[in-house]
Amino acid sequence: MSDSNLTNKLKEKYEAIDQDLETHLEGLLHSKPINYWDYIHTDTLLNLQIPRTDFPDEMVFIMYHQISELLFKMVLSEITQVAEAKDLTPELFTDKIMRVSRYFDVLTSSFSIMKDGMDIEQYNKFRTTLTPASGFQSAQYRKIEFASTELINLIDRRFRDTIDRNTSYEHAFEHLYWQAAGKDFVTGKKSYTLTVFEQKYKSEFINFTRFYKSNNLWSKFKLLPKSAQENKALVKAMRHYDYTVNIKWVMAHYRTANHYLNIGGETAEATGGSEWVKYMHPKYQKRIFFPELWTETEKEAWGTNIE
Repeated sequence: MSDSNLTNKLKEKYEAIDQDLETHLEGLLHSKPINYWDYIHTDTLLNLQIPRTDFPDEMVFIMYHQISELLFKMVLSEITQVAEAKDLTPELFTDKIMRVSRYFDVLTSSFSIMKDGMDIEQYNKFRTTLTPASGFQSAQYRKIEFASTELINLIDRRFRDTIDRNTSYEHAFEHLYWQAAGKDFVTGKKSYTLTVFEQKYKSEFINFTRFYKSNNLWSKFKLLPKSAQENKALVKAMRHYDYTVNIKWVMAHYRTANHYLNIGGETAEATGGSEWVKYMHPKYQKRIFFPELWTETEKEAWGTNIE
């Protein structure tokens, strides 16, 4: 591109936002060149790990979860692009879904870092200092679920028949499957872990779902023309994502928890106090993002025949 063409394009860019090109060019004279460590904020990133004990493997635990949250942010970025797309094609949809699946493939395989990379004795000592925090308090993961499917598919399996599209959001929220991690459904009493999680994020979740109620991945898929819904590559990608998140990733998490919390044949309580076995295992809740893409036989066997 010639100098004159470049200058004209820059001028058009800044005029479009009522800015003066000369002022911005002058600013370039005083700006410092970018370095890798400035761009990535390396120093800040490497100082975000603050252990509560002197056990060295606690650093592994902290960094692993921080990396997971970064990957969750990448997942949400891809889903957002599908949700906001005006002219959504099967090709774009497939590309984004497969990107998300690859992020979850990384998350799934990465559990070996915790399962095989932490000393069990150290873990069962420093974990007591984490009470009452719990992994189910990851707001980003809850947003991934809200952005992936319709709310009914996230309702605790025991209550799905009592909730429909006309049910108030407040009532539906009280019966989301992860409420089981900290709620007695007989008395309605909630654990401290669940209570503080909701105090921090419930209003944010409600605002988030206002947009994703009709723009989640499953709803966007069902709005596609029939020919696009029958696109083999897209259907395969959707099924792959569903299976990867709701079975493979969940089971990798389950097996890691079992490795550390099943001691001498006894199952230890999670730091947040949840019944983590029934809360986590997919065969109990049968969480499925895209139910109509699976046969009745596949749904019935969900979580029982695991690779």
